[in-house]
Amino acid sequence: MKLDVFDKTNKKTGTVEVPESLFSVKWNPDLVHQAFVAFTSNGRRPWAHTKDRSEVSGGGKKPWSQKHTGRSRHGSTRSPLWIGGGVTFGPRNEKDYSKKINAKMKKLALLSVLSKKIKDNDVKIVDDLNLEAPKTKKAAEVIKNLSEKRDRVLLVVEPKNKTALLAFRNLPAVELSTPQSLNIYESLLSRKIFFEKDALSTFAKKYEK
Repeated sequence: MKLDVFDKTNKKTGTVEVPESLFSVKWNPDLVHQAFVAFTSNGRRPWAHTKDRSEVSGGGKKPWSQKHTGRSRHGSTRSPLWIGGGVTFGPRNEKDYSKKINAKMKKLALLSVLSKKIKDNDVKIVDDLNLEAPKTKKAAEVIKNLSEKRDRVLLVVEPKNKTALLAFRNLPAVELSTPQSLNIYESLLSRKIFFEKDALSTFAKKYEK
């Protein structure tokens, strides 16, 4: 399977051969949804936390005598019946939101997304995204050349390409990733994906195993 390669001015400079087994995967929306939900759930932290009666302050002394007061009996002001008492069945920070998904399923879901984006012409291979200096202005010009519309763009570059990582990170509609860390979340949230040619090769080697 061959894909066109472009330079930073959006001129075609050649083609690159990619494994068809990786980039011609059938679109599987159910699997993609499962992988996306698992990814977001595994990154979720249970911030909401209410105190139960063992955690609120006070309540060490019985409010009043058990009998002969004419009032209902109470043992502690920590009771959920009292204002300032503990909360019953409130959200707790011990809740585990993580979901398990097999590595093969996660891999197949990512390849399914990339294959669909290639089919929809939303993936572009750039021969080199390196810049002479990490200047955001130069980086903005490159994105303007490569993308006709102001779409949300994901750049996949090699970690050693420091100037690109520094220059493109300040652009508001641009996300950065590496072939080692590319995941389904950022792939789905970005309309366009631009692979650096070397990064595409690294990605293919990783997933061909």
